Amino acid sequence: MQDTLTVAAAQQDMRTAYLGGAPGLFVSGTVWTIAGLVCLWKSPRDAVWALYAGGVLIHPISTLLTRLLGRPARHAAGNPLGILAFASTIWMILMLALAYGISLWRIELFFPAMLFVIGGRYLTFATMFGTRLFWVCGAVLALAGYGLATLHAPPVMGAFTGGAIEIVFGIVVLAGLRRGASVARTPA
Repeated sequence: MQDTLTVAAAQQDMRTAYLGGAPGLFVSGTVWTIAGLVCLWKSPRDAVWALYAGGVLIHPISTLLTRLLGRPARHAAGNPLGILAFASTIWMILMLALAYGISLWRIELFFPAMLFVIGGRYLTFATMFGTRLFWVCGAVLALAGYGLATLHAPPVMGAFTGGAIEIVFGIVVLAGLRRGASVARTPA
């Protein structure tokens, strides 16, 4: 790739390399769902750790899945959006401490807090992938977090809600790619 990419070319490279982000959505949604099952079968506190432990595996499993689906799972050297992906990952990791602190105060707020954290991260994906759908995904996750916190929903509902939202958006992203579109691209 050229030393200097246009924003549109950098976004296309990210969409191509990572299959529009769909594998990551599926894997992350699965981790949330597993945390929900742990919450049901063991305890909300164990579900917190299940989400964190599973979260560590999201990137490597998503990379493997992306490669199995025929994409490189690696953006071009020099793609300036790679640093945005890295920065948003660091931000998300820092927010894990905040969400954990919230869980020590009120366990039922852990999953709503994580929905805000993950929703915020997906907002950066709108720029990385050039896809407006990630604005919607981030907003839906944040609104779900707000609604669950307001309703004082049990932790299990938060975990399963996060899983369902991410899996549904993964399906939508993949369907858009299969149609040959890139799911409502944002202007460069």
